Amino acid sequence: MTLELTGGDQSMLHGEQGSAAAAAMKILVAFAKAVGARKLLDIAGAHIDGCLYHGQASLDFVERLIEGGGRVRVPTTLNVGSFDLIHPGLVKMPVSQETPARRLMKAHLELGCQATFTCAPYQTRFRPRFGEQIAWGESNAIVFANSVIGARTNRYGDFIDLCCAMTGRAPAWGLHLSENRRGQVLFELTGGLETSDALFVGVGLLVGQRARDRIPVISGLPQPRDEDQLKALGAAAATTGAVALFHAVGITPEAKTPDEALHGLAPEEKIRISRADIHHALARLSSVPDGVQVAAVSLGTPHFSYDEWMRLLPLLREVGPGKGIPIYVNTGRATLMRLQDEGALAGMEAFGLVPVTDTCTYVTSILERLDGVVMTNSGKWAHYAPGNIGVSVAFGDMEDCVRSAAAGRVVRGAP
Repeated sequence: MTLELTGGDQSMLHGEQGSAAAAAMKILVAFAKAVGARKLLDIAGAHIDGCLYHGQASLDFVERLIEGGGRVRVPTTLNVGSFDLIHPGLVKMPVSQETPARRLMKAHLELGCQATFTCAPYQTRFRPRFGEQIAWGESNAIVFANSVIGARTNRYGDFIDLCCAMTGRAPAWGLHLSENRRGQVLFELTGGLETSDALFVGVGLLVGQRARDRIPVISGLPQPRDEDQLKALGAAAATTGAVALFHAVGITPEAKTPDEALHGLAPEEKIRISRADIHHALARLSSVPDGVQVAAVSLGTPHFSYDEWMRLLPLLREVGPGKGIPIYVNTGRATLMRLQDEGALAGMEAFGLVPVTDTCTYVTSILERLDGVVMTNSGKWAHYAPGNIGVSVAFGDMEDCVRSAAAGRVVRGAP
């Protein structure tokens, strides 16, 4: 299949706009041909997933672009790195790892990227608009942008997302195109389900497992309290499957009706989800029973929003100081600065509150030497943390997590 390139594309490809732009365009053209795109399209922004240090190759790639005079061409946000630059004492890693981890984060800034360091760029001033073409990495951000906002991006991995940012272009394929955003499998929720944080996590887990890389349409989902519940659903679906877009009938912008979500066609498959199915999915997130001693609580994966903080802080005051169990809250630095400017966090250290920015506790060495169970309200954190940092996990709603920290043991309400 022939890939049509504009004059601007050809100019970049032939090195007329610098060696870094040429290298990025060369990679992007090869990728576009591999996925069968006919042309490239302009993007309004990018989100880069490559700040987390996995080895020298990731740093070498960015350094080469810097040496070639590279700069991003669209507003470009950065995902979490391996280090909390605001609270450096939290991360425990040898200098041999810390030095390149810090350098990788700084190197992206030298390319003109924004120092957001958050897995929730949709919580920043760089939030895209409905219908806008973007190139985002980070699975939860991708599914949120496509589903909740109605912006358009594919699941871009490390290096390709940066090549899109360096050129301002992306392949015109997949979810960038209207015809490819049609729902394929219909999930029907049964049993009169009521809105709760855990419900949205459970539905996301099941949808991801059964939809895999197909686009799910969810019917019967209760109206969410806020977009954070949809964030939790999407993050869970992108964790257990390859979901990049879901349609929730009557809730998300491209699914006012089932017919709209399915583009007027019949679904490939219909799957029913019952209350019992959700209960079993959530139960599998916990490796320990109620009553077991808690060593720490971790909230905010994806990053805690301002609205979630406004729910958490009164709850902490209501429950009161407990057994000295730390409550780590992963959040974006912009959100943290807003809270600090408002004085909202004054005195909260007494409640065990430990803000974490620029990174997340399930990918860095903040909790890995902890002896005991970590409780979380995040389906994504509960799924990945045992393998990533070797901890036992208990899952519960935010209220359960706070009460467990106060009691020093796992305490959960009715499922």
